[in-house]
Amino acid sequence: MSGDVPAASGILPAQAITALTQAGAIRPASRYAADQIQPASLDLRLGSRAYRVRTSFLPGSGRSVATCVAAFALHEIDLTQGAVLETGCVYIAELQETLALPPDLSASANPKSSTGRIDVFTRVITDRASAFDQIEAGYAGQLYAEISPRTFPVRVRTGSRLSQIRFRQGDPRLRESELAALHASDPLIDIASPSLQGGVPVSVDLAGFDGLIGYRAKRHTGLIDVDRPRGHRTRDFWEPLPADGSRTLILDPGQFYILASKEAVRVPADHAAEMVPFDPLVGEFRVHYAGFFDPGFGLSEAGGAGARAVLEVRSRDVPFLLEDGQIVGRLVYERMLERPATLYGAAGAGSNYQAQGLKLSKHFATEPEPPAA
Repeated sequence: MSGDVPAASGILPAQAITALTQAGAIRPASRYAADQIQPASLDLRLGSRAYRVRTSFLPGSGRSVATCVAAFALHEIDLTQGAVLETGCVYIAELQETLALPPDLSASANPKSSTGRIDVFTRVITDRASAFDQIEAGYAGQLYAEISPRTFPVRVRTGSRLSQIRFRQGDPRLRESELAALHASDPLIDIASPSLQGGVPVSVDLAGFDGLIGYRAKRHTGLIDVDRPRGHRTRDFWEPLPADGSRTLILDPGQFYILASKEAVRVPADHAAEMVPFDPLVGEFRVHYAGFFDPGFGLSEAGGAGARAVLEVRSRDVPFLLEDGQIVGRLVYERMLERPATLYGAAGAGSNYQAQGLKLSKHFATEPEPPAA
C-alpha cells in the first residue's frame, strides 16, 4: 500500500482472528475450543503452570515476566489437575496463547464478564510491559495472566478462561462528533440526547428489578469452580438487596456488589464497545472491572432488544451513598475493521448475557431468588 494512503483502522472480527491464527500471528498451544473466538475478541486459556508470587509487578523495559517470577515466586502450582486460588493472594499463570503480531497490529485485554462478576482481579502481562492489559504493536512472545481473587476462592485448571484479548489496527475509537452521529442514526442507549463527552454515559438503576436492586457478596464462602456454569447456589454466595423505595444504596467499604445500568445498551454490528470507569472524583467508589461489549450486544437482530450493563461496584475507604441514576461509567465505541461473521447473541455464539437485566455470572442459578423476609 502506498504511504500516501492511510491504512484502515478497526477492531478485528472473529474471521480475522482465525486468519491471524492461520498465519502464525497467534500461536495456541492446543486447538481452540469451539466458542473461544468471540465476535470481536479471543478468550485466553490458562496453561499448565502458575506461580504464587509475593507481589504484583510490571517487568518494564528490558525485563521478561519469567525473570520477575523467578525473583518473586513463593511456589509453583500445577494446573493440569486443577488448583485452588485463595483470596488475597497474587498468582502469575502462563497462558496457552502466544503472539507474533505484525508491526501494525496491537492488542488489549480485559477480564471476561464472568470473571469480573465473581470479583477475580486479573490482568494480562507481557515481557517488557510498562502497562497491564496493553500489548504493543509487533509484540512477539508469551502472554501471562496476573490473577488475584478478591472475594471468593476459585478453582481453576489448564484451559480455564479468565481473560479475553481484542486486536486493533490503527486508532478506531470514535470521537465525540462521530459518536453523536452514530447515536443519532442508530441509538446506543435509550436516551435521546445524552452527553457524549468521554463516551456514552451509563448510570446505575436503584429502582429495582422484580423487587431487587442488586446483590452483595457474602464473606467466607465456599469455592467457585470457574468451569462449572450454573453449578453453584446463589444463596451460598450472595445476599440479595431488596428495593426499599429509597432508590439509594450505601456502599460498605471493601464490599463487592453486582448492580445494573439504568440504560439499555446497544452495540451496532459494525462497532465494538468498552466500559471505562467514570471520573473517580465524583465519589469514593468505582466500577471495578472494565469490560468488552461485542458487536450485536443488545441488538434485536441478535436476540436482544437492548440489554443492561451489569456493574461490578466496590467502595473505596469510606461508606458512600449511591443514588438512582448516578453515572458510574462510560462506554467508548470503536469501529470494527469489518462486520463479524457472527454477532453476539446469535445462535451458536456462546453468548451468556444477551438481553440481560440484573444478572449474576453464569456460575449461578439463572432464576433470581426472592429477598429474605
